[in-house]
Amino acid sequence: MPTRFHHNRKKRGHVSAGHGRICKHRKHPGGRGLAGGQHHHRIHMDKYHPGYFGKVGMRYFHKTNNQFWRPVINVDKIWSLVDAESRAKVAENKELAPVVDVLKSGYAKVLGNGCLPSRPIIVKTRFVSNLAEKKIKAKGGAVVLSA
Repeated sequence: MPTRFHHNRKKRGHVSAGHGRICKHRKHPGGRGLAGGQHHHRIHMDKYHPGYFGKVGMRYFHKTNNQFWRPVINVDKIWSLVDAESRAKVAENKELAPVVDVLKSGYAKVLGNGCLPSRPIIVKTRFVSNLAEKKIKAKGGAVVLSA
């Protein structure tokens, strides 16, 4: 942007250029960044950022997240894991039930949200909720727990 368009052009000839005579326009009068959060800026931090300072909870030494890996899938999405071949076979023969290994698809737990089509399905999983198990068994299916 050329100099002639800078807003400072309007302030030429006025001594303080809009920054006041008494409290001068200095570099970092309150300190840089979040300086003074527990001192001279305490009111601001307490009012607008409560809980910013301090700790909460217990420490967990050497936390490895492998043991907490448990992605979930709901009952209404289970049929989306059935491949096209199995679907075609099940459509022809009403007595067949596809076997779905949710672990191979990257899920570890089956939850019970949603509805199942009125066809039996066999679900292999590590964890299952009570509601999901009831819904699968109500349609004539089964739940197989695998490690």
